[in-house]
Amino acid sequence: MKTYRVAIVGATGLVGQEFIRVLEQRNFPMESVSLFASDRSAGKKMVVNHSEIEVQEIVSDCCKGIDIVFSSAGTEASRLFSPVFAQEGAVVIDNSAAFRMEPWVPLVVPEINVEDIKWHKGIIANPNCSTIQMVIALYPLHKVNPIKRVVVSTYQSVSGTGSVAIDELTTQARQILDGQTTIPHIYQHQIAFNLLPEIDVFMDNGYTKEEWKLVEESRKIMHANDMLVSATCVRVPVFIGHSEAVTVEFTNPVVPEDARRILSQAAGVKVLDDPVISLYPQPWSAAGTDKVCVGRIRRDVSYSRGLVMWVVADNIRKGAALNAVQIAEELIKRDWLHPR
Repeated sequence: MKTYRVAIVGATGLVGQEFIRVLEQRNFPMESVSLFASDRSAGKKMVVNHSEIEVQEIVSDCCKGIDIVFSSAGTEASRLFSPVFAQEGAVVIDNSAAFRMEPWVPLVVPEINVEDIKWHKGIIANPNCSTIQMVIALYPLHKVNPIKRVVVSTYQSVSGTGSVAIDELTTQARQILDGQTTIPHIYQHQIAFNLLPEIDVFMDNGYTKEEWKLVEESRKIMHANDMLVSATCVRVPVFIGHSEAVTVEFTNPVVPEDARRILSQAAGVKVLDDPVISLYPQPWSAAGTDKVCVGRIRRDVSYSRGLVMWVVADNIRKGAALNAVQIAEELIKRDWLHPR
């Protein structure tokens, strides 16, 4: 079996740490692992496959001698370093928003558009976490009955902002329960015991950038340029796991029983749907798992060709690290990666 020289950029962040866990758990064929982060984390030791590895500061000189890069260091760092890695012969799987909508960069969810990997030019984009789980639930249905319109409301955990947001939620919850006053630092307002309908910055059209990612990325991944999408994204006081209430309008009438059958056979999907015993997806139970969980599948009583469903997934795992590793596995499986 071939082995590969792997680099993780942003190794000390939540997604970077999850990259390590996923690579270990899936026995990814690594010849070596290099860990990169900002100067603040340089020198830290991390364990990969029982070996202690020192984190290096990411600089241009580090970009040589790598086959596969898993990058989750933010948009600015990705724009700076991902092209350098690619120029040096590596394939970069980039988790930032830097390249997702570039026409020359594949935006890939392996369960949906794995063939798009083939036309990469050194960089493959990992979609936004909320997009990944939604399209995995929608695409199996779309193949059978083309989707015309999607209206989605997301309920996104604080881990999407990073470990500092997890710390802030923990601190604020304790302060409030102790009768103290909270002062927000990470978000615009208090997040503990609250909901914030503001993720990323507002655009001129009234949507946030997070909401617009769902619109544009879903169309690109599903090759459905005419599909109408409207989104409202809400930050909620949950540590891990994004949830979505999705209303879908199809070309032809559809019944919930058929949707459950199709989704129960779909790659990457787990159907949890039995109202009699209050069985439906929940973020606490989805955390740490690989599947996109779908439940509350029901007819849209306001539209004869519509369905409503509830979609939940671990945003750090399937919404980021696992999806990227699956892309790399497909590169290897299809012999689209050739180490120098």
